[in-house]
Amino acid sequence: MISVELARKLREAGLRWEPRPGDRFVIADRGMDDEVFVVSHMVVDVLEFPSGGRVLGFNGTVEWALDSVEQEAALWLPGESRLRELLGGAFVRLDRTGDSYRVTLDVDGRPVEVDDDQAEEAYGKALLYLAIGD
Repeated sequence: MISVELARKLREAGLRWEPRPGDRFVIADRGMDDEVFVVSHMVVDVLEFPSGGRVLGFNGTVEWALDSVEQEAALWLPGESRLRELLGGAFVRLDRTGDSYRVTLDVDGRPVEVDDDQAEEAYGKALLYLAIGD
């Protein structure tokens, strides 16, 4: 998952989010930056009974103090597949380079390489490069 800091930079650079099931996000700047939420059609809870039994409970909604928030309050944390999708035809490859990852882009016929310790961060930084340039 990309960092909240990189997600902020991507949003500031103009990245727009069309939520899909499986997308992760945080409610930024409300003391909830560390609480990651996932878009889902249905909530499944693990319920444990005093007897030691465990079931998976399927719920249409969960009662909680936070009923809804405006999409603009949510900060999208795009995953690897969505980042690759957003890179589009500029994406050439992802390589492992020792302890880090390198995303190679084709930008107007020239290779651009972006490195990070995490693959998703490298993808996100590559997307930021495409959005704002050098």
